[in-house]
Amino acid sequence: MAGHLRFLNPKTIAPPPGYSYVVETSGAVRTIYLAGQLGVDMDNKFVGEPGDFRAQCIQAHDNLTLALEAVGATWADVVKINNFLVDIADNIAVYREIRGLYLNAKAPPVSTTIGVPDLARPGGLFEIEAIAVLPAKPASRAAAKAKAPVKASKKKPKKKPKKKKR
Repeated sequence: MAGHLRFLNPKTIAPPPGYSYVVETSGAVRTIYLAGQLGVDMDNKFVGEPGDFRAQCIQAHDNLTLALEAVGATWADVVKINNFLVDIADNIAVYREIRGLYLNAKAPPVSTTIGVPDLARPGGLFEIEAIAVLPAKPASRAAAKAKAPVKASKKKPKKKPKKKKR
């Protein structure tokens, strides 16, 4: 997890169930934006039987885990999630159960969950997108050299030849 994160829930607001109200980032960090993930396999097909919310929800979380790993992040680095559920009344309890298997319970990210009539892809029942924050990468030696001030040369500049008068 990035060292410059603060997760908090103001005492002036009722405690949230399974997420934080505020995440503050500061200092030199990298912000990672992760596109919405569906419950699809490597063949881009929905997992489970048609209508299997649980299977799609688990797969979407697994897909987001893989996306996080691609940039060296984990769920502990996630500061914001947006969730989209078809049939929210029927699926919210299952979603919360599965979410709890992935998130850091001591410092959960801020979260918005929205019930939608459909997702962009027919057959999709759940989608999750995220923002993660990681420490800034140290500058590479080549980048540091490129930014270093140029030292004055000790060689005398060549004199320009004088132009001949016509």
